[in-house]
Amino acid sequence: MTGTKTPLLDLCPTPAHLRALKPEQLRQLADELRTETIDAVSVTGGHLGAGLGVVELTAALHYVFDTPYDRLIWDVGHQCYPHKILTGRRDRIRTLRMGDGLSGFTKRTESEYDPFGAGHSSTSISAGLGMAVASAMKGERRNVIAVIGDGAMSAGMAYEAMNNAASTKSRLIVVLNDNDMSIAPPVGAMSAYLSRLISSKPYLSLRHLAKEIADQLPRPLRNVARRAEEYARGMVTGGTLFEELGFYYIGPIDGHNLDHLLPVLQNVRDADDGKPVLIHVVTKKGKGYAPAEASADKLHAVAKFDVVTGAQAKPKSNAPTFTRVFAQSLIKEAEADPGIVAINAAMPSGTGLDLFAERFPDRCFDVGIAEQHAVTFAAGMATEGFKPFCAIYSTFLQRAYDQVIHDVVLQHLPVRFALDRAGLVGADGATHAGSFDVAYLGCLPDIVLMAAADEVDLMHMVATQAAIDDRASALRYPRGEGVGLEMPDRGSVLPLGKGRILQEGTKVAILSYGGRLGEARKAAAELGARGLSTTVADARFAKPLDEDLVRRLAREHEVLITIEEGSVGGFGSFVLQFLATSGALDGGLKIRPMVLPDAYLDHDNPAKQYDTAGLTARHIVATAVQALGLEHAAARA
Repeated sequence: MTGTKTPLLDLCPTPAHLRALKPEQLRQLADELRTETIDAVSVTGGHLGAGLGVVELTAALHYVFDTPYDRLIWDVGHQCYPHKILTGRRDRIRTLRMGDGLSGFTKRTESEYDPFGAGHSSTSISAGLGMAVASAMKGERRNVIAVIGDGAMSAGMAYEAMNNAASTKSRLIVVLNDNDMSIAPPVGAMSAYLSRLISSKPYLSLRHLAKEIADQLPRPLRNVARRAEEYARGMVTGGTLFEELGFYYIGPIDGHNLDHLLPVLQNVRDADDGKPVLIHVVTKKGKGYAPAEASADKLHAVAKFDVVTGAQAKPKSNAPTFTRVFAQSLIKEAEADPGIVAINAAMPSGTGLDLFAERFPDRCFDVGIAEQHAVTFAAGMATEGFKPFCAIYSTFLQRAYDQVIHDVVLQHLPVRFALDRAGLVGADGATHAGSFDVAYLGCLPDIVLMAAADEVDLMHMVATQAAIDDRASALRYPRGEGVGLEMPDRGSVLPLGKGRILQEGTKVAILSYGGRLGEARKAAAELGARGLSTTVADARFAKPLDEDLVRRLAREHEVLITIEEGSVGGFGSFVLQFLATSGALDGGLKIRPMVLPDAYLDHDNPAKQYDTAGLTARHIVATAVQALGLEHAAARA
């Protein structure tokens, strides 16, 4: 704790207590809430800038609406830290993103104030509309508020939901948190006045009267009269797009001015004209904390930091991150091949493509939070002879699965997928873990799947992808640092579908796919100390599978263990399928696939997550010993 006093916040453990305050007290409460948010995240790390930008909005929404009866959805969920402080979780806020602590996103199982989880973005309007329709069908007069921001409105799903919402006549309120000024110009008193006016009951009543009068006019004049008011208002406020989608548009208003926010929210709460409403709120990401306001990314995501200076306590490592190695490797390939282009979906720094964009600004494309579009956009570029690298987190590529199948793989287009954050991801938890890509991509015909075990292999695999020009390929690599190997100047093209043996043995074979190779080598050393001669192999490829290597390991060892950072249905399943259909199991081989458990793993530090998952050297050793039946012999002795 900073020692800063928070007398009003101390009186408000829940929104019900907050609503007992006087409106003029909310400014002080917001200041205290911002201080508490900064202090908490300085201890835990996490997403800071977005939450600071919605402090006033959070307080105003809980003050005006009857949460949790009224449903409040945050999209993206990392805006929700102030919301968690106000909704009975302040005493646990310094456990954010820690084992057994609070999630860094909204989570239904965590609180009744979190009606919908949102670790991925742009889902709030669809979910909110479902809630609003369901409430209406039950005869309830319940407000549903979807706060969508931090880029989430760039995704197509948001517009699909808005297009549908107008036909339902439901009590859906969408708050567009425009925190990077991408839509609205700076707002002021006139805009606030207009917003209060057009959300007020007199205006709504007058508008209803005008509509009834227009209905009595001949059809040509009727349409003109209806459109005149909408377009006149749109010219002043900028809301024509949302009006065309069937929403009643209010804004833009200053999201940090409670005198502007409260009357608009109250007017919308009390209105009942059977039309969804969009309130356009302009906020400043990182608001109220000077280091965040001065930062280029507004301190979007941070490690633990010093509250006074904003300096982050990032761990030092002699090894580069996999993300950085990917970016630098791609730059090397692009310097030699002008056909290489890079695509990301609103994650330039997260995927390392901000470095690529600095070097090749005309060959790097950030398409916004629109993974579906990113994949098909890449496919379109591939048809014209370019070599697109589509860098998307494994967990986010799930959102574009149909496009991967229909627009890329089915058409044999050489789109190159770079899947960052493959495997478990620590504090970001289950929503961001790359658990399923080997399984969901491995079932697609004629796709090349690779997994990098170290940073040098990652360089080689980027070069290999650049050379694949007749089909799609996907390269997965984990979050975090490499192992500290000496790096070549540029990667070399690998022979497709060929693994490598790193250590020869005779009793146990460990076949690793991806980032568990280091643990496999540790396990082999321990098994060797026990007198169990062990082979360690790195598969490198899941498709095409190195059948010669698998056949040899099966033939020459009593036990074959496969290990991967992915779900069942992935690499181990491919090996089992090959062995079963090739007859290689006829000799009595004991095969044990080691995969992630059939469960979602909560946020924790990575070491604990992998221990929980059973994918460490200790677990590999135990698996080998059990397969050989040696634990029973030890017990009898």
